[in-house]
Amino acid sequence: MSCSVFNVTDQHGSKLQNREVIDHIQKCLESEDYLKLPAIGPTGGGAPPEDESTSIELTGTDRPGLLSEVCAVLASLSCNIVKAEVWTHSRRAAAVIQITDEASGLAIHDAARLSKVQELLCNVMQGDGASSSRGSTRTGVPLGTARAERRLHKLMLDDGSGGGGGSEEAVSGEDRCGKARPKAGAKVVVMDCAERRYTVVILRCRDRPKLLFDTLCALTDLQYVVFHGTVDAERRSREAYQEYYVRHVDGHPARSDAERSRLVRCLEAAVERRASGGLELEVRTEDRVGLLSEVTRVFRENSLSIIRAAIATRDGRAEDTFYVSDAYGNPVDGRTMDAVGEQLGDAVLRVKRRGSGSDAPAKSVAEGGAVSVLGSLLKGSFQGLRLIRSYS
Repeated sequence: MSCSVFNVTDQHGSKLQNREVIDHIQKCLESEDYLKLPAIGPTGGGAPPEDESTSIELTGTDRPGLLSEVCAVLASLSCNIVKAEVWTHSRRAAAVIQITDEASGLAIHDAARLSKVQELLCNVMQGDGASSSRGSTRTGVPLGTARAERRLHKLMLDDGSGGGGGSEEAVSGEDRCGKARPKAGAKVVVMDCAERRYTVVILRCRDRPKLLFDTLCALTDLQYVVFHGTVDAERRSREAYQEYYVRHVDGHPARSDAERSRLVRCLEAAVERRASGGLELEVRTEDRVGLLSEVTRVFRENSLSIIRAAIATRDGRAEDTFYVSDAYGNPVDGRTMDAVGEQLGDAVLRVKRRGSGSDAPAKSVAEGGAVSVLGSLLKGSFQGLRLIRSYS
């Protein structure tokens, strides 16, 4: 029997008092199926319900204008994007996109049409067709937001962008333009606890929403089981400390330096994917067919690169969020944003947050050198070891 205790707040840092939200959390935690990794199957294995959308998974080489090309292809095939999550990391891109038929507003069941969608999108994801380029496209039943994010973690790990694949892009530490990739301030230490046959994983970084989710997704996808753990979010410093005692699913701790190094790289990648340092833009307007294609085209024509995107449609309104930089990964200047606002016309464009390195680690951690970083990371380890002894 396992026992886990979580002290949580709402998104504003206040005590959680919404009974509906509390009941929903309890229902999800009590459901065995909810925590299983969602799998997207081929459309031939059973059509989704008629009132739902069709889900598309994409992976491929990241480049400026990629999302614009994807949206243009779907618009040309009379497919309407109703929801999407797009992530980029280490020169790779992954997306989970939900589409409907433009005319009916329902899921697409025609096998020939879906085959055409897959063929054209696969060509887009493969880029210029160079031997190093690789892309994939799959269609299936729609997924909820949380499960789409769960799939994105798995897609990027399998694709190699989590530090676990064999591609040069995955381990180069560079962005799509060949520049050194900015770190999200994550400090990860992996070491042995020989006494109890655990691998100890310690992670310290700037706190943010869904950090715990991202970390545990990485551990799960790497086939590690968490036996003991401590998570502490410090409000004043806005730093998060995570400490886990894990074993591989085969019952063994990490058995080689290569395995420990891969664990470090994958955890760093899991933190970095969502820690976007770009300019955060919100588009809020009445939804219409081709809207997303138009918005992303304007971004591309103004040399904006999309780092991450969350696309949603609620009650007939588009609620889209984009994290963008210029084509070289630099901050976007004001004149470019003025031009984008003019060209989008009726769309409501709002600059929500400017990326200014806010995800960098605290000064004391960054300047302290390797010894002080390790000492900071180990702040709770002795307490954790006492906890393990008491349970063992």
